[in-house]
Amino acid sequence: MNEAIRPGQGTAVVTPELSVVVPTFNERDNVVALFRKLEVALAGRAWEVIYVDDNSPDGTWDVVRALAREDSRVRCIRRIGRRGLSGACIEGILASSAPCAAVIDADLQHDETQLPKMLALLQGGEADLVVGSRYVEGGSADSFDKQRAGASMLATEVAKRVLRVEIADPMSGFFMIRRDRFEQLAPQLSTQGFKILLDIVATARGSLRIKEIPYSFGSRLHGESKLDSMVALDFLGLVLAKLTGDVVSLRFLLFAMVGSLGLLVHLVALFVALEVFNVPFPEAQACGALLAMTSNFLLNNFLTYRDQRLQGLGILRGLLLFYLVCSVGLIANVGVAFSVYDQEPIWWLAGAAGALMGVVWNYAMSGLFVWRRR
Repeated sequence: MNEAIRPGQGTAVVTPELSVVVPTFNERDNVVALFRKLEVALAGRAWEVIYVDDNSPDGTWDVVRALAREDSRVRCIRRIGRRGLSGACIEGILASSAPCAAVIDADLQHDETQLPKMLALLQGGEADLVVGSRYVEGGSADSFDKQRAGASMLATEVAKRVLRVEIADPMSGFFMIRRDRFEQLAPQLSTQGFKILLDIVATARGSLRIKEIPYSFGSRLHGESKLDSMVALDFLGLVLAKLTGDVVSLRFLLFAMVGSLGLLVHLVALFVALEVFNVPFPEAQACGALLAMTSNFLLNNFLTYRDQRLQGLGILRGLLLFYLVCSVGLIANVGVAFSVYDQEPIWWLAGAAGALMGVVWNYAMSGLFVWRRR
Protein backbone atom coordinates (compact mmCIF):
# COMPACT_ATOMS: atom_id res chain seq x y z
CA MET A 1 0.00 0.00 0.00
CA ASN A 2 2.99 2.24 0.40
CA GLU A 3 3.47 2.69 -3.33
CA ALA A 4 1.31 5.08 -5.33
CA ILE A 5 0.16 3.43 -8.58
CA ARG A 6 1.01 5.30 -11.75
CA PRO A 7 -1.92 6.37 -13.97
CA GLY A 8 -2.60 4.21 -16.98
CA GLN A 9 -1.92 0.89 -15.28
CA GLY A 10 -5.58 -0.02 -14.89
CA THR A 11 -5.65 0.75 -11.15
CA ALA A 12 -6.75 3.88 -9.32
CA VAL A 13 -4.02 6.05 -7.84
CA VAL A 14 -3.66 5.59 -4.07
CA THR A 15 -4.22 8.88 -2.24
CA PRO A 16 -1.49 9.38 0.37
CA GLU A 17 -2.49 9.63 4.03
CA LEU A 18 0.64 11.61 4.84
CA SER A 19 2.64 14.25 2.98
CA VAL A 20 6.17 14.83 4.26
CA VAL A 21 7.43 18.33 3.41
CA VAL A 22 11.20 18.80 3.30
CA PRO A 23 12.57 22.34 2.80
CA THR A 24 16.02 22.20 1.20
CA PHE A 25 18.94 24.44 0.32
CA ASN A 26 22.26 22.85 -0.65
CA GLU A 27 21.29 19.40 0.64
CA ARG A 28 22.03 17.21 -2.40
CA ASP A 29 23.98 14.67 -0.31
CA ASN A 30 21.04 14.14 2.05
CA VAL A 31 18.09 13.86 -0.37
CA VAL A 32 18.32 10.15 -1.18
CA ALA A 33 19.42 9.17 2.33
CA LEU A 34 16.36 10.84 3.84
CA PHE A 35 14.05 9.21 1.30
CA ARG A 36 15.41 5.75 2.16
CA LYS A 37 14.85 6.44 5.85
CA LEU A 38 11.27 7.53 5.15
CA GLU A 39 10.69 4.33 3.16
CA VAL A 40 11.61 2.26 6.20
CA ALA A 41 9.78 4.41 8.76
CA LEU A 42 6.54 4.62 6.73
CA ALA A 43 6.47 1.07 5.34
CA GLY A 44 2.89 -0.12 4.88
CA ARG A 45 1.45 3.38 4.61
CA ALA A 46 0.50 5.55 1.65
CA TRP A 47 2.71 8.63 1.67
CA GLU A 48 4.48 11.20 -0.44
CA VAL A 49 7.47 13.42 0.13
CA ILE A 50 7.63 16.97 -1.23
CA TYR A 51 11.09 18.52 -1.40
CA VAL A 52 10.78 22.32 -1.60
CA ASP A 53 14.12 23.60 -2.87
CA ASP A 54 15.17 27.25 -2.95
CA ASN A 55 17.09 26.87 -6.24
CA SER A 56 20.15 25.40 -4.50
CA PRO A 57 23.47 26.22 -6.17
CA ASP A 58 24.58 22.63 -5.50
CA GLY A 59 21.73 21.29 -7.66
CA THR A 60 19.68 19.70 -4.88
CA TRP A 61 16.59 20.09 -7.04
CA ASP A 62 18.23 18.06 -9.81
CA VAL A 63 18.86 15.16 -7.44
CA VAL A 64 15.23 15.32 -6.30
CA ARG A 65 14.01 15.30 -9.91
CA ALA A 66 16.10 12.23 -10.66
CA LEU A 67 14.65 10.50 -7.62
CA ALA A 68 11.13 11.50 -8.65
CA ARG A 69 11.62 9.82 -12.02
CA GLU A 70 12.31 6.57 -10.16
CA ASP A 71 9.54 6.82 -7.56
CA SER A 72 6.19 8.59 -7.96
CA ARG A 73 5.99 9.28 -4.23
CA VAL A 74 8.65 11.96 -4.67
CA ARG A 75 7.75 15.49 -5.74
CA CYS A 76 9.91 18.56 -6.27
CA ILE A 77 9.01 22.23 -5.95
CA ARG A 78 11.87 24.40 -7.18
CA ARG A 79 11.45 28.00 -6.03
CA ILE A 80 13.05 30.77 -8.09
CA GLY A 81 13.54 34.20 -6.51
CA ARG A 82 12.18 33.11 -3.15
CA ARG A 83 14.09 32.06 -0.05
CA GLY A 84 13.31 31.05 3.50
CA LEU A 85 12.37 27.91 5.40
CA SER A 86 8.97 29.18 6.56
CA GLY A 87 7.85 30.11 3.05
CA ALA A 88 9.07 26.76 1.72
CA CYS A 89 7.10 24.87 4.37
CA ILE A 90 3.95 26.86 3.67
CA GLU A 91 4.16 26.24 -0.08
CA GLY A 92 4.92 22.58 0.43
CA ILE A 93 2.02 21.93 2.79
CA LEU A 94 -0.44 23.84 0.60
CA ALA A 95 0.74 21.81 -2.40
CA SER A 96 0.34 18.49 -0.57
CA SER A 97 -2.47 16.04 -1.28
CA ALA A 98 -2.76 14.19 2.04
CA PRO A 99 -5.01 15.14 4.99
CA CYS A 100 -1.93 15.27 7.26
CA ALA A 101 1.39 16.98 6.57
CA ALA A 102 4.71 16.64 8.37
CA VAL A 103 7.68 19.01 8.23
CA ILE A 104 11.13 17.49 8.65
CA ASP A 105 14.59 18.86 7.89
CA ALA A 106 16.71 17.36 5.13
CA ASP A 107 19.83 17.23 7.30
CA LEU A 108 18.86 13.89 8.94
CA GLN A 109 18.87 15.46 12.43
CA HIS A 110 15.17 14.77 13.04
CA ASP A 111 13.91 11.31 13.97
CA GLU A 112 11.75 10.05 11.10
CA THR A 113 10.85 6.91 13.09
CA GLN A 114 8.46 9.07 15.13
CA LEU A 115 6.32 9.88 12.08
CA PRO A 116 3.95 6.86 12.43
CA LYS A 117 3.29 7.74 16.09
CA MET A 118 2.62 11.38 15.15
CA LEU A 119 0.27 10.32 12.35
CA ALA A 120 -1.65 7.97 14.67
CA LEU A 121 -2.31 10.86 17.09
CA LEU A 122 -3.75 12.99 14.29
CA GLN A 123 -5.78 10.22 12.71
CA GLY A 124 -7.11 9.14 16.12
CA GLY A 125 -8.48 12.63 16.73
CA GLU A 126 -6.26 13.21 19.76
CA ALA A 127 -4.52 16.27 18.32
CA ASP A 128 -4.50 18.81 15.49
CA LEU A 129 -0.76 19.36 15.77
CA VAL A 130 1.94 16.97 16.99
CA VAL A 131 5.36 18.40 17.82
CA GLY A 132 8.62 16.48 17.96
CA SER A 133 10.08 17.91 21.16
CA ARG A 134 13.64 17.95 22.45
CA TYR A 135 12.60 19.35 25.81
CA VAL A 136 9.97 16.94 27.14
CA GLU A 137 10.89 13.84 29.13
CA GLY A 138 12.66 11.39 26.84
CA GLY A 139 13.78 14.07 24.38
CA SER A 140 17.34 15.29 23.91
CA ALA A 141 19.36 18.06 22.26
CA ASP A 142 22.74 16.76 23.37
CA SER A 143 24.19 17.27 19.87
CA PHE A 144 23.98 21.06 20.36
CA ASP A 145 27.17 22.91 21.25
CA LYS A 146 26.99 25.25 24.26
CA GLN A 147 26.34 28.36 22.16
CA ARG A 148 23.49 26.84 20.16
CA ALA A 149 21.99 25.18 23.24
CA GLY A 150 21.97 28.49 25.08
CA ALA A 151 20.43 30.36 22.14
CA SER A 152 17.74 27.70 21.74
CA MET A 153 16.78 27.78 25.41
CA LEU A 154 16.72 31.60 25.46
CA ALA A 155 14.49 31.76 22.37
CA THR A 156 12.20 29.12 23.89
CA GLU A 157 11.80 31.12 27.10
CA VAL A 158 11.14 34.35 25.18
CA ALA A 159 8.48 32.62 23.08
CA LYS A 160 6.79 31.18 26.15
CA ARG A 161 6.79 34.36 28.21
CA VAL A 162 6.23 37.01 25.57
CA LEU A 163 3.90 35.17 23.18
CA ARG A 164 2.41 32.90 25.89
CA VAL A 165 3.16 29.81 23.84
CA GLU A 166 2.51 26.85 26.11
CA ILE A 167 4.55 24.04 24.58
CA ALA A 168 7.97 22.84 25.68
CA ASP A 169 9.72 23.20 22.31
CA PRO A 170 8.15 25.98 20.19
CA MET A 171 11.42 26.29 18.25
CA SER A 172 11.22 22.74 16.92
CA GLY A 173 11.40 22.24 13.17
CA PHE A 174 9.87 18.76 13.35
CA PHE A 175 6.08 18.55 13.50
CA MET A 176 2.93 17.19 11.86
CA ILE A 177 -0.38 19.00 11.40
CA ARG A 178 -3.83 18.38 9.96
CA ARG A 179 -3.84 20.11 6.61
CA ASP A 180 -7.35 21.53 7.01
CA ARG A 181 -6.29 23.32 10.20
CA PHE A 182 -3.11 24.55 8.55
CA GLU A 183 -5.04 26.00 5.61
CA GLN A 184 -7.14 28.02 8.05
CA LEU A 185 -3.99 29.57 9.53
CA ALA A 186 -1.87 29.86 6.37
CA PRO A 187 -3.05 33.35 5.25
CA GLN A 188 -1.82 34.79 8.55
CA LEU A 189 1.60 33.12 8.57
CA SER A 190 4.85 34.84 7.67
CA THR A 191 6.69 33.49 4.64
CA GLN A 192 9.96 34.81 6.07
CA GLY A 193 12.21 33.39 8.71
CA PHE A 194 12.89 29.93 10.06
CA LYS A 195 10.48 29.38 12.95
CA ILE A 196 7.35 28.17 11.18
CA LEU A 197 6.11 26.12 14.18
CA LEU A 198 6.29 29.11 16.53
CA ASP A 199 4.35 31.15 13.96
CA ILE A 200 1.66 28.45 13.68
CA VAL A 201 1.20 28.09 17.44
CA ALA A 202 1.24 31.85 18.11
CA THR A 203 -1.19 32.51 15.26
CA ALA A 204 -3.59 29.77 16.42
CA ARG A 205 -3.85 31.42 19.87
CA GLY A 206 -4.81 28.27 21.70
CA SER A 207 -7.24 26.93 19.08
CA LEU A 208 -5.09 23.90 18.21
CA ARG A 209 -5.02 20.70 20.24
CA ILE A 210 -1.31 20.05 20.58
CA LYS A 211 0.59 16.94 21.62
CA GLU A 212 4.35 16.75 22.10
CA ILE A 213 6.36 13.57 21.70
CA PRO A 214 10.04 13.23 22.61
CA TYR A 215 12.84 12.69 20.13
CA SER A 216 16.61 13.01 20.18
CA PHE A 217 18.05 15.69 17.93
CA GLY A 218 20.87 14.15 15.90
CA SER A 219 24.09 15.47 14.39
CA ARG A 220 24.40 16.70 10.80
CA LEU A 221 26.36 14.28 8.60
CA HIS A 222 26.53 16.20 5.29
CA GLY A 223 26.34 19.86 4.27
CA GLU A 224 26.45 22.96 6.42
CA SER A 225 24.02 24.39 8.94
CA LYS A 226 21.87 27.27 7.65
CA LEU A 227 21.66 28.87 11.10
CA ASP A 228 23.51 32.16 11.47
CA SER A 229 23.16 35.54 13.17
CA MET A 230 20.29 36.42 10.85
CA VAL A 231 18.11 33.80 12.51
CA ALA A 232 18.15 35.82 15.74
CA LEU A 233 16.83 38.89 13.92
CA ASP A 234 14.20 36.80 12.15
CA PHE A 235 13.09 35.46 15.50
CA LEU A 236 12.93 38.94 17.04
CA GLY A 237 10.94 40.22 14.08
CA LEU A 238 8.49 37.33 14.32
CA VAL A 239 7.95 37.94 18.04
CA LEU A 240 7.31 41.64 17.44
CA ALA A 241 4.93 40.86 14.56
CA LYS A 242 2.88 38.52 16.74
CA LEU A 243 2.82 41.04 19.58
CA THR A 244 1.22 43.56 17.21
CA GLY A 245 -1.38 40.99 16.12
CA ASP A 246 0.24 40.79 12.67
CA VAL A 247 -0.78 44.39 11.97
CA VAL A 248 2.68 44.88 10.59
CA SER A 249 4.69 42.26 8.71
CA LEU A 250 8.01 40.77 9.71
CA ARG A 251 9.61 42.36 6.64
CA PHE A 252 8.27 45.80 7.58
CA LEU A 253 9.62 45.43 11.11
CA LEU A 254 13.05 44.52 9.77
CA PHE A 255 12.87 47.48 7.37
CA ALA A 256 11.99 49.78 10.28
CA MET A 257 14.83 48.39 12.43
CA VAL A 258 17.27 49.04 9.61
CA GLY A 259 15.86 52.56 9.32
CA SER A 260 16.54 53.13 13.02
CA LEU A 261 20.16 52.14 12.50
CA GLY A 262 20.24 54.51 9.53
CA LEU A 263 19.19 57.36 11.78
CA LEU A 264 22.14 56.59 14.05
CA VAL A 265 24.48 56.55 11.04
CA HIS A 266 23.05 59.89 9.93
CA LEU A 267 23.61 61.53 13.33
CA VAL A 268 27.14 60.18 13.70
CA ALA A 269 28.08 61.33 10.18
CA LEU A 270 26.53 64.75 10.84
CA PHE A 271 28.48 65.13 14.09
CA VAL A 272 31.79 64.12 12.51
CA ALA A 273 31.30 66.41 9.52
CA LEU A 274 30.42 69.39 11.74
CA GLU A 275 32.81 68.92 14.66
CA VAL A 276 35.81 67.20 13.07
CA PHE A 277 35.90 68.54 9.52
CA ASN A 278 34.08 71.87 10.12
CA VAL A 279 31.80 71.29 7.13
CA PRO A 280 28.91 73.79 6.82
CA PHE A 281 25.61 72.41 8.09
CA PRO A 282 23.80 72.02 4.71
CA GLU A 283 26.69 69.99 3.26
CA ALA A 284 27.09 68.02 6.51
CA GLN A 285 23.38 67.19 6.55
CA ALA A 286 23.49 66.05 2.92
CA CYS A 287 26.53 63.87 3.66
CA GLY A 288 24.78 62.31 6.64
CA ALA A 289 21.63 61.64 4.62
CA LEU A 290 23.61 60.05 1.77
CA LEU A 291 25.56 57.77 4.13
CA ALA A 292 22.37 56.80 5.97
CA MET A 293 20.54 55.92 2.75
CA THR A 294 23.54 53.91 1.53
CA SER A 295 23.84 51.95 4.78
CA ASN A 296 20.08 51.37 4.81
CA PHE A 297 20.16 50.03 1.28
CA LEU A 298 23.04 47.65 1.98
CA LEU A 299 21.49 46.35 5.22
CA ASN A 300 18.07 45.91 3.62
CA ASN A 301 19.61 44.09 0.69
CA PHE A 302 21.52 41.80 3.08
CA LEU A 303 18.78 41.31 5.69
CA THR A 304 15.25 42.52 4.95
CA TYR A 305 15.17 41.42 1.31
CA ARG A 306 17.79 38.69 1.41
CA ASP A 307 15.34 36.31 -0.33
CA GLN A 308 15.32 38.82 -3.23
CA ARG A 309 18.89 40.01 -2.80
CA LEU A 310 20.24 42.18 -5.61
CA GLN A 311 23.57 41.14 -7.08
CA GLY A 312 26.05 42.38 -9.66
CA LEU A 313 24.96 45.44 -11.59
CA GLY A 314 21.54 45.10 -9.98
CA ILE A 315 23.05 46.50 -6.77
CA LEU A 316 24.00 49.78 -8.44
CA ARG A 317 20.63 50.11 -10.16
CA GLY A 318 18.87 49.29 -6.89
CA LEU A 319 20.94 51.80 -4.94
CA LEU A 320 20.06 54.61 -7.35
CA LEU A 321 16.36 53.70 -7.17
CA PHE A 322 16.61 53.57 -3.38
CA TYR A 323 18.09 57.09 -3.31
CA LEU A 324 15.14 58.28 -5.40
CA VAL A 325 12.55 56.50 -3.26
CA CYS A 326 14.03 57.84 -0.02
CA SER A 327 14.28 61.38 -1.40
CA VAL A 328 10.55 61.38 -2.13
CA GLY A 329 10.00 59.77 1.28
CA LEU A 330 11.86 62.66 2.90
CA ILE A 331 9.51 65.14 1.20
CA ALA A 332 6.53 63.12 2.45
CA ASN A 333 8.07 63.05 5.93
CA VAL A 334 8.51 66.82 6.08
CA GLY A 335 5.08 67.48 4.56
CA VAL A 336 3.21 65.32 7.06
CA ALA A 337 5.24 66.65 9.98
CA PHE A 338 4.53 70.26 8.97
CA SER A 339 0.82 69.53 8.56
CA VAL A 340 0.56 67.89 11.99
CA TYR A 341 2.57 70.66 13.65
CA ASP A 342 0.37 73.29 12.02
CA GLN A 343 -2.70 71.63 13.57
CA GLU A 344 -1.13 70.70 16.91
CA PRO A 345 2.22 72.40 17.68
CA ILE A 346 3.76 69.46 19.56
CA TRP A 347 7.19 68.89 18.07
CA TRP A 348 7.63 65.24 19.02
CA LEU A 349 4.16 64.28 17.75
CA ALA A 350 4.78 66.03 14.43
CA GLY A 351 8.22 64.47 14.13
CA ALA A 352 6.92 60.96 14.86
CA ALA A 353 4.07 61.34 12.36
CA GLY A 354 6.48 62.49 9.68
CA ALA A 355 8.93 59.67 10.41
CA LEU A 356 6.14 57.09 10.28
CA MET A 357 4.93 58.45 6.96
CA GLY A 358 8.49 58.36 5.63
CA VAL A 359 9.17 54.75 6.61
CA VAL A 360 5.80 53.54 5.26
CA TRP A 361 6.43 55.30 1.95
CA ASN A 362 9.99 54.02 1.68
CA TYR A 363 8.92 50.46 2.51
CA ALA A 364 6.04 50.42 0.04
CA MET A 365 7.99 51.98 -2.81
CA SER A 366 11.11 49.89 -2.16
CA GLY A 367 9.03 46.73 -2.50
CA LEU A 368 7.53 48.01 -5.75
CA PHE A 369 10.62 49.39 -7.47
CA VAL A 370 13.87 48.37 -5.74
CA TRP A 371 13.32 44.77 -4.60
CA ARG A 372 10.34 43.87 -6.75
CA ARG A 373 9.82 40.20 -7.52
CA ARG A 374 10.75 39.21 -11.03
